Amino acid sequence: MKVHVLTYGCSANQASSEIMIASVRGLGHELVDEKDADVVVINTCTVKYATEQKILFKIEDLGHKGVDVVVTGCMPQVQLEAILEKNPDAHILGVNSIAKIGKVLNVIDDSRNGGSRERVQLLSTEPEGFLKTAHSRFNPNIHICQISQGCDYSCAYCIVTIARGKLRSFDADSIVEDVRMAVSEGCREIWLTSQDNGQYGTDRDVLLPELLRRIVAIPGNFKVRVGMMNPFSVTPIIDDLIEVFRSDKIYKILHLPIQSASDDVLKRMNRFHSIEETNVIIARFKEVFPELTIFTDIIVGFPGETDEDFDRTLEWVKEIRPDKVNISRYTPRPLTKALEYRNIDSRIVVNRSNKLHLLCDEVKLGSKQKMVGWKGEVFVSMDAKVKGVMARTASYKPVVIPEGSVQPGSSCNVEIYDTTSGYFLARLID
Repeated sequence: MKVHVLTYGCSANQASSEIMIASVRGLGHELVDEKDADVVVINTCTVKYATEQKILFKIEDLGHKGVDVVVTGCMPQVQLEAILEKNPDAHILGVNSIAKIGKVLNVIDDSRNGGSRERVQLLSTEPEGFLKTAHSRFNPNIHICQISQGCDYSCAYCIVTIARGKLRSFDADSIVEDVRMAVSEGCREIWLTSQDNGQYGTDRDVLLPELLRRIVAIPGNFKVRVGMMNPFSVTPIIDDLIEVFRSDKIYKILHLPIQSASDDVLKRMNRFHSIEETNVIIARFKEVFPELTIFTDIIVGFPGETDEDFDRTLEWVKEIRPDKVNISRYTPRPLTKALEYRNIDSRIVVNRSNKLHLLCDEVKLGSKQKMVGWKGEVFVSMDAKVKGVMARTASYKPVVIPEGSVQPGSSCNVEIYDTTSGYFLARLID
């Protein structure tokens, strides 16, 4: 059959799609553009209302066109009725069941060749098939390794915890072997992903710092990007985490979502940290890694957020000057605690969002301009989209080297001479 895999959402979803695409190819099916497909596998995300609505429209539209639809990702776990209302014939593959994509495709193939029409629904509570398996990578130099499924906390706005369930950390030996396989296949960047990397191992006997020590001990020339960690999961392991971050193989980047800089809002969100605790984490890391890159996430307009609460967030951005801020306008999600709260006027939310975007752009531009003239070593991770190669500083800042012969997996010294909205431009130096 002709199959298309459509991916929404986080890097964990991207990794799942890479695994499913490899399975599709292994079964002898053809990967094609959506317009040419007999079957479309939709790997869904339900974090935001707008994304959910886009996906539901796609599910319905493909059904009207006579295309077989397989829906996987988070939505089947929490919005199954909404999916089947839009397309009663949609096949369902739970977020933990991606290894069974072949079973679904076999049923569809059989029905297309005269067999009985049968709707498949596979929902499992335990994840399987995420490690030590074939990937058809979107970027051949980057391996995304999911290290756990689920989360043991219940933030009031978060539907993902409901969709993916309680924390199940994957076996450390299997993770290390998964990374070892990827490095042997030529991957030069390893992205560790989950719903909260900092929680890894709290349900087992190996915590994140020890897992990282084992990963960086793997022979080979590669770098590790540690994905998002909540402040409340970093605090208990901060000493060991900073120590292992000293490894040259780990990018000095901290993705630490604050969601708000107001403790009152954080309490209503059911977050288990204060903004001061977050600031301590950042200060501790910056003390050891002065060029640390900081990513964060902020929700604007959470129910009950006052002008004073929002001003605290603006002041925090001015003080901390994060390199990247993922800004979300709050929208209520099904099954969450915050669904009970009274929403703020949407015009206020839009105004606050626009104000925060402008400030973050200003901070980002100032930080970028300070990097012009910087000299140092970078790690070449992949070919650039247009010309040259894409490299990363030790703190994960993106650098394109348009001229010169350097290969992915190598290191070289450069001088940054210009910046664009997305990356720096650099020339090779001795």
